[in-house]
Amino acid sequence: MTSDETTIPAVGVRLLDEVFDAIEAANGRPQPWTGFDHGILGAYRWAAGAQVAAPLTAAAALGATGPCRAQLLAECQAAAVRLRDTSALASASGGGEGADEGANAAYALGAYQALAWLCGHHEDRP
Repeated sequence: MTSDETTIPAVGVRLLDEVFDAIEAANGRPQPWTGFDHGILGAYRWAAGAQVAAPLTAAAALGATGPCRAQLLAECQAAAVRLRDTSALASASGGGEGADEGANAAYALGAYQALAWLCGHHEDRP
């Protein structure tokens, strides 16, 4: 195998080293962590193959070392749906969301932003 034939491990459109840097940065956030922080960490850990269950759907990764790109995109879409559902529920209840619903929305937002970054939807790492 020549150096031109080597593949650099990637998670979505990000290099695996970038993902490990993102995990390290997220782990270094001040505690106590919010639902948003937990959502970010859950998404990064699952994407890097360090966590079995996906952050929202609890699906197991299909790839040898983590989820494939299609799974990352599907989980990102699941997070977007969860955000819409949580928003619709809050609107239907007059905007008075309970602590659990607020925490779920923050978790889904963190997971969504991390997954969207991994998939290349934006360049700003959460």
